[in-house]
Amino acid sequence: MRKGIQAVIISAILFAFYYFGFDYFGKTAGTVVSVFSTLTVVSIGLMIFMENRHPSATMAWILLLALIPIVGLFFYLLFGQNYFKRRKYDKKAQRDILAYESEVLQRSIPDLTSFRQDHQQLLQLSQRLARTPISFSTETKVLTNGEETFSALLPELQKAQHHIHMEYYIYRADEIGTQIQRILMNKAREGVSVRFMVDAVGSLQLPKSFLNEMKEAGVQVAVFGSPRTIFFTSRVNYRNHRKIVVIDGSVGFIGGLNIGDEYLSRNKTYGFWRDTHMLVRGEAVRTLQVIFMQDWQYVTDEVVTEQEYYSPDLLENRNGVVQIIASGPDNERRALKNIFFSMIVSARKSVWIATPYFIPDDDILTALRVAALAGLDVRILFPAKPDKWLPFLASHSYFSTLLDAGVRIYEYEKGFLHSKLLIVDGEIATIGTANMDMRSFHLNFEVNALLVETESVQQMVNDFERDLQYTNLIDRDTFMNKRIIVRLLESGARLMSPLL
Repeated sequence: MRKGIQAVIISAILFAFYYFGFDYFGKTAGTVVSVFSTLTVVSIGLMIFMENRHPSATMAWILLLALIPIVGLFFYLLFGQNYFKRRKYDKKAQRDILAYESEVLQRSIPDLTSFRQDHQQLLQLSQRLARTPISFSTETKVLTNGEETFSALLPELQKAQHHIHMEYYIYRADEIGTQIQRILMNKAREGVSVRFMVDAVGSLQLPKSFLNEMKEAGVQVAVFGSPRTIFFTSRVNYRNHRKIVVIDGSVGFIGGLNIGDEYLSRNKTYGFWRDTHMLVRGEAVRTLQVIFMQDWQYVTDEVVTEQEYYSPDLLENRNGVVQIIASGPDNERRALKNIFFSMIVSARKSVWIATPYFIPDDDILTALRVAALAGLDVRILFPAKPDKWLPFLASHSYFSTLLDAGVRIYEYEKGFLHSKLLIVDGEIATIGTANMDMRSFHLNFEVNALLVETESVQQMVNDFERDLQYTNLIDRDTFMNKRIIVRLLESGARLMSPLL
């Protein structure tokens, strides 16, 4: 019997018992609630146990069910079931694998002998995990903050001749969102093929009228996750967090910025918004294109095979290599999480991380602690103020063990830090949409670029060092002497870490 049907039947039985149990027991509602709670925890706990989840995730769900059974049951039905992921994403996973491996077969076997042995091993691992090709013929440019990003994006959109493909988690109908909407509509009227996709949860506030305007102008619009049913299924837990733009198959954009005025530091609540994006030209754009097209096919069932969409401009060989890596709940190899882990454990000198959310699993946490204890320069750049309180509190609960190991944690005070970077030894780096948290590792659809010995890595190092000028280094003793209520809140939030 499918887990979804099992869950519904169990829920129906438990709720029936709850409502009619008063007549049966006759004395106190407390007895009914007690038995109901026990049955709920035992029944759902057995289901979770049989799925062989990570122990921390299992314990988090059982604690939630034990403490607040009715709410816990609701959240389990909404967020906790793995059956939807397996059933819904199996076909997508198989199609993605075939598409990515086809890309590898069409490229010549890369000669990695010019790289150090540890860099060769990392690239070989990343190819096996992500199944996407690496490229010597790709040019990248780091775009620091919203001004640089949108100043580069808007002219490229205006120059489009054949197609524009755009995929975002958050898209707002504000000033910058409307400006881009007008460009897309004008291009569609000119005969350019425009495909536009947003996530149903991230772009929940995007008006239907905004999308209808685009459709009327000829823009093809798709929404990842049905907005009508998303809050009645567990699909709400699996979000398309990717930010991809591909223009004429030769220019691409990837990184941390969504579309909204706050990313241009126009929101008074957040103030200055520190973020990082990247422009990509050349061969690796084709991989971005394939990832977009696979997502588009999943949502719309449209299969695009025309060669015009897959013919990037081939540049001369550049220094270093670039690999575009997709990861998500349909990727059982946990590509990005395991590549992050490999980068950290293979570091020789330094591990630098910038992330707005820091909720690592045991593997990443141990790797960082061991690296710091081994004497490496391990630094974490983290926002001083939150945009979401629960992940912010949960993140702080991990800091004490890292501070004890010698990790230096810096709070960015100039504004809100949203960059998502991992830089190792100043020679290899990854930039993209994935945070250093369990949601990005296990639940979200993400996309990052892996850079090995490229000029962009040095730019990321320079930006990281510049950002440190606007930070406060957390002092361990001061951190440990915070008020007890704050520590309790952090510890409570940490219990929810596998669910965040």
